[in-house]
Amino acid sequence: MGKECGRLLREHAIDGHAGDRQPKRSVTINAAESPLGWLLAHGHVSKRQYDAGERLRNDWERAQLPPRVTMAWDSAPVSRGRGGSALGPDLTGAQLDAKRRFEEAVASAGPGLADILWRIVCAGEGMRHAESALGWPARAGKLVLTFALDRVAAYYRIR
Repeated sequence: MGKECGRLLREHAIDGHAGDRQPKRSVTINAAESPLGWLLAHGHVSKRQYDAGERLRNDWERAQLPPRVTMAWDSAPVSRGRGGSALGPDLTGAQLDAKRRFEEAVASAGPGLADILWRIVCAGEGMRHAESALGWPARAGKLVLTFALDRVAAYYRIR
């Protein structure tokens, strides 16, 4: 495994037939590259679609929608009543705007497209994993993702 210019390169074996002990060949992959970046680099999405996905992911992260990995060390929210702590997190105006944009962008993609958008763009799942998790046939995800990204690009007014 090597690291060059922001890239995390790794050799990935491609299996041969079931009875073979050694893989037939290997490929070098960039483990630091997002699935959407890989799709752009291999010509499966346009620059406009990639930019739309990056804007969507940026809003998702800015709204702090990703699950937390570590303990939140913020002070406990104070309640105004006797019921205990406040109902939800105290979000800033920028976080609320990002959350609104994210939700509107996903809604603009249309029904049934939120899952593929979230899995590939936000969660960083690979296409094969997302297709199997959604119960879709191989290669269907790319086509559906491009439809969704086109609609998201229209929402964000990306030319």
